[in-house]
Amino acid sequence: MITMDQIDKKAASTLDGYLVRKDLVRTFSRQFPVPTYVVEFLLGRYCASTEQEEITEGLEIVQRQLKSRTVKAGEEELFKARARENGEVKIIDLITARLDAKTDSYIATLPSLQLTDVRISPALVNEHERMLTGGFYAEISLNYDAAIAQESKGRPFGVESLREIQLSKRDVLDILAEARKSFTTDEWKEFLLRSIGIEPEGLSQRQRDALMLRMVPFVERNYNLVELGPRGTGKSHLFQQVSPYAHLISGGKATVARMFVNNATGQRGLVCQYDVVCFDEVSGISFDQKDGVNIMKGYMESGEFSRGKESIRADGSIVLVGNFDVDVEHQQRIGHLFGPMPPEMKDDTAFMDRIHAFLPGWDIPKISKELLTDHFGLVSDFLSECWSQLRNQSRVSLLQNRVFFGGALSGRDTNAVNKTVSGLLKLLHPGEGEATDEDIEWAVHIAMEARRRVKEQQKRIGAAEFRNTHFSYVMGADGVEKFVSTPELQSENSIGSDPLEPGQVWTISPGGEEDHPGLYRIEINEGPGSGVKILNKPVPPAFKESMGYAEQNLYSRSMQLIGDKDPRHHEFTVQLRAFDASKSGAKLGMAALIGLSTALLKKSVRGGLIIVGEINLGGSLEQVHNSVTLAEIAVEKGATALLMPVACRRQLIDLSDDMATKVDIQFYSDARDALLKAMVE
Repeated sequence: MITMDQIDKKAASTLDGYLVRKDLVRTFSRQFPVPTYVVEFLLGRYCASTEQEEITEGLEIVQRQLKSRTVKAGEEELFKARARENGEVKIIDLITARLDAKTDSYIATLPSLQLTDVRISPALVNEHERMLTGGFYAEISLNYDAAIAQESKGRPFGVESLREIQLSKRDVLDILAEARKSFTTDEWKEFLLRSIGIEPEGLSQRQRDALMLRMVPFVERNYNLVELGPRGTGKSHLFQQVSPYAHLISGGKATVARMFVNNATGQRGLVCQYDVVCFDEVSGISFDQKDGVNIMKGYMESGEFSRGKESIRADGSIVLVGNFDVDVEHQQRIGHLFGPMPPEMKDDTAFMDRIHAFLPGWDIPKISKELLTDHFGLVSDFLSECWSQLRNQSRVSLLQNRVFFGGALSGRDTNAVNKTVSGLLKLLHPGEGEATDEDIEWAVHIAMEARRRVKEQQKRIGAAEFRNTHFSYVMGADGVEKFVSTPELQSENSIGSDPLEPGQVWTISPGGEEDHPGLYRIEINEGPGSGVKILNKPVPPAFKESMGYAEQNLYSRSMQLIGDKDPRHHEFTVQLRAFDASKSGAKLGMAALIGLSTALLKKSVRGGLIIVGEINLGGSLEQVHNSVTLAEIAVEKGATALLMPVACRRQLIDLSDDMATKVDIQFYSDARDALLKAMVE
């Protein structure tokens, strides 16, 4: 028996009757041919307790029921014989139905008994329409009529009654919202992960966030998600095992009639019947009709599709999951991250534009014994019922006047980010209460990164309208603009195309008598107090000198540089990071001055920019003697722009044509000119 921790105890006190120990579920799901949520439905009925005796007693009942009602391979005839001898048999199976036009009656299929012609009453079919699309698991009473068996083409087996395996209580959301109040936000995230069978202990923040993003299609209507990543990370598990409201389509042909609407009968398709339709192994998916992808594109855009003149609305979310056969970096080099998609989707920027989030499957660890939890979590049918009801709500209004999106986001980007944020906040706060700024910022960051990943792939395909991908947001009316990057595009230590945080600047030292030129990043934070404090130990003397020049110029030219702010009432903490053998940090005064100014102004320096030059105490610019070398280093380090003193212009005639085309070189005449050219417009 596992030791109950703080989260287990809180859950037990607030959600009694809706919990199940997740290790018990695994015991049964390996033994019996049914999805996890079916096992949990029974465990929730008989073992929803933290008392060991009650659990043991309940386990015996569940074991008995599963043993007597699930049909293992090879036992089909045994169950049919029981039905004949006793007149009736109870089974748990996936039931689907279809209309037999010849006899004008419905017939059901029970795959575990290999029966495809079971009698079923129209009343039962009308009551449970989902059996006409993908079907559902149910507890079924199957009868046998010997008289009908004598008839030619008679159908002796009939469905007497059935009970869907999912929760029917309507006040579940109130129970969940009330329970949420007892948990901290971090505890609640861990509890949610345990509820889908994952043990969060030992997972990084990125891994947890990716797993949370996986849940969004269950709580957000018409949400389109793509997840591509390595094999064995449990991509399809959540959509197949955890919720009866989700339907998994494995590779192969998807028919328009089954997905959307059957024009012959008017029968609504999967997107109308289920909350989530997931395409597994998406690279192998194709539609039976040429316009199948176009119908899907239209549906992903508006949530509508047409049958003749009639327009039909549905709110099923679309999830596309697939495998990468190569690593992410290699995939980025040879093409783009939508590479594994089917041919009719992978290079279609209009199709991509409808994807609200690209979940980085490579951030999710492979499913192993250590990753599965032995603690308590919510019973799957309770959880999926709550998720289904959350789809009727929205949390977008919580962003009003609290978050402002940057100019790079188009209308579709904003819509995508809003939907993801709304979904994440619903998971975090199932009650319609207030979300803290930290919660909102957490959700916005995940949402922007997931949408930007889509935009970056569109840019790679070469579409000019997707050129600006520098997504940013501001928290509050006077907050700082923060830029959100996708980590796979750049490492921490390379010059990316994204703007840096305010106070951070890339620069190259021209070197000196005993030091080679080299790349540096100056990182400056500002707070209450006064003076400049360099954190490097020991402080390189040459850098200390340049920093002193920058500080004095900031004080003497504060009106030109930062307006009416008084820099003497602020303390600056400075860190110099070297990226080459060069360590002296000589002659970096201009970059240091721009770092100090942007830290105060809360403005970012342009992405991909390197600033070169030294400023002396009087404000004059010092001569740079090796401008060509510095330009070549800038190109080699991946910079897209270089800002230099205007006196360097003459030397740069010697820069090769090849180098000159790879970097945008701009010149400045004084400190104010340099600052204006360096900042994001």
